[in-house]
Amino acid sequence: MYRGVYAVGHRSRNPVERAHAALLAGGDGAALAGAAALVLWRVWRQWPETLEIVIACDRRPSGLIVHQSDTLEKRDISLVEGLRVTSAARTLLDTAPRLTDRQLTHAVNDLRLRRLLTLDALRDVVERNPRRHSVTLLRPLLEIAQPEPTRSELEDAFLKLIRRKGLPVPQLNVLVCGHRVDAYFPEQRLIVELDGWETHRARNAFVDDRRRDAEILAMTGISTIRFVYEDTIRRGDATAAQLAAILKERHPGARTGR
Repeated sequence: MYRGVYAVGHRSRNPVERAHAALLAGGDGAALAGAAALVLWRVWRQWPETLEIVIACDRRPSGLIVHQSDTLEKRDISLVEGLRVTSAARTLLDTAPRLTDRQLTHAVNDLRLRRLLTLDALRDVVERNPRRHSVTLLRPLLEIAQPEPTRSELEDAFLKLIRRKGLPVPQLNVLVCGHRVDAYFPEQRLIVELDGWETHRARNAFVDDRRRDAEILAMTGISTIRFVYEDTIRRGDATAAQLAAILKERHPGARTGR
């Protein structure tokens, strides 16, 4: 399969077997990296034709893409499915330029939701590799990251919209009266719910959401407004202007200043 690594009695076509063989070819301390690491962390689905490994020593086994790293540390390596692979944070550092902005945002939030990545781990790997080009792609995500990760692409798009328009950044996916809400502006006492198409497919969900809005309003005086998919994705400018006007009207100093 590789120099000094053989499949005995059969020609291996299983990608996991190929991955084990690649690690044997790389020697002690080698770890799967790049596209293979993205697959193992379930960011990508398809295994690459040529596997990538990262090693700390000067060794170049043929048939593999080999990355030599002087900054690779023990905490940069994880074990997934019995395979040594770059940690989730290190994988994102290595592969960020290969992902679209949308894919990278989704990967960060999805890995956080699955408890495979923490913001501290991502900051750590960024700080230890300040000259890497991918740092310029990851730092903006760290700057806008919330304690709770986003749970949908619609939430990602909404967060980008309000950042682009200079609006106050809300708390995302927090609990209000025991209910998890999409976005909460505490100063303005306003909840924003982002309704995708799947939200409206069931009548019961539609009714339950409205009852929940009324319950929160009755208990706390906190109002809820709802934006549908088109409001955020296709009518972003108009939606941002409308939200800005609502936030201004509900700001604590708005009425006292009149």
